[in-house]
Amino acid sequence: MTTHDHDPDQAARHDPVYDELHARPEFTELRRLYRGFVFPATVAFLSWYLLYVVMSNWAGDFMSKQVFGNINVALIFGLLQFVTTFLLAWLYSRYSTSKLDPLAKVIDDEYRATKAKGH
Repeated sequence: MTTHDHDPDQAARHDPVYDELHARPEFTELRRLYRGFVFPATVAFLSWYLLYVVMSNWAGDFMSKQVFGNINVALIFGLLQFVTTFLLAWLYSRYSTSKLDPLAKVIDDEYRATKAKGH
């Protein structure tokens, strides 16, 4: 038995059809588009979260300022963390559906067609 029998991911990495598709410009474009969204979105979200933590630790007077009733700036910042999370998920879903999924489908169709030919 080879290691491919135990690890399907290992087998896929050494599949010549996969290697051919991996070298195609469409695959490179798919990775570029994915990274072009995910990396900036991750940096932006982590920066926003870090701002919340920093402000909570070192700007207590500002964060405890009452906005209305018992609602203060810290509570609003905290709730906006949830809003940001859902907004990013929604934006990524739209981006993926319009940009990534069509290109991934082309690559997947090519992969399946090549595998069906017996390569």
